[in-house]
Amino acid sequence: MKQLFTLIFLFSLLSGFSLDGGTAAPDHAVWSSILQRFVTSEGKVDYNGIKGDRRFPDYLLTLSASHPDDSWSNEEKMAFWINTYNAFTVKLITQNMPLKSIKDIETPWDRKFISIEGKTYSLNDIENKVLRAEFKDARIHFAVNCASKSCPTLQNRAYTPGNLESMLESSTRAFINDPKMNNLTTNKIQISNLFEWYMGDFTMKGTLVQFLNRYSQVSIAPGAAVTYMEYDWTLNN
Repeated sequence: MKQLFTLIFLFSLLSGFSLDGGTAAPDHAVWSSILQRFVTSEGKVDYNGIKGDRRFPDYLLTLSASHPDDSWSNEEKMAFWINTYNAFTVKLITQNMPLKSIKDIETPWDRKFISIEGKTYSLNDIENKVLRAEFKDARIHFAVNCASKSCPTLQNRAYTPGNLESMLESSTRAFINDPKMNNLTTNKIQISNLFEWYMGDFTMKGTLVQFLNRYSQVSIAPGAAVTYMEYDWTLNN
């Protein structure tokens, strides 16, 4: 009986399924390794390098063979969907190179090209119908990357259940205090269009200024004048 249980356990590891019948959460170590090699600390991406890395299509296949279920923790689910969004955005770019902008691709966010355990998603599906709808965490906007210079930086390591909270916090703080993305003073702020496009997410638990002040190095007055910066869709390569 002990030998039989051991065989079942080994089979579950090899086949990607947990013993309780659910799909096991994938290991994102390969994605981390790829990001560390081809993405700078400033978020500049070597798309040609990733395209030529034989591990990249294998990682995408690992994601496609997985799907979060009730056996996964919330941290496993969120990390999975963030990594899926970012990895398949990179795939979209590498499939359509050379490019000056992701917007050179027709309907980049609405095309359904992401297969996850038999179901097909678009990038908008993952961001709006999964990440935003399920987790209701405004920091998600600083974790997913749209392959453009004005987007929050693509981090050069993967999100994992263990680092999820710290990376969401650090990514949010870094973006808000980046003078290329936001110009913050006490009485006047010029901020990214992200805050305008997704205002409802940033005001779920208070005002926009209250959200910004949780991370800003500058204390912003409640009545500060607000304007928005022009978004730069140039490719982040």
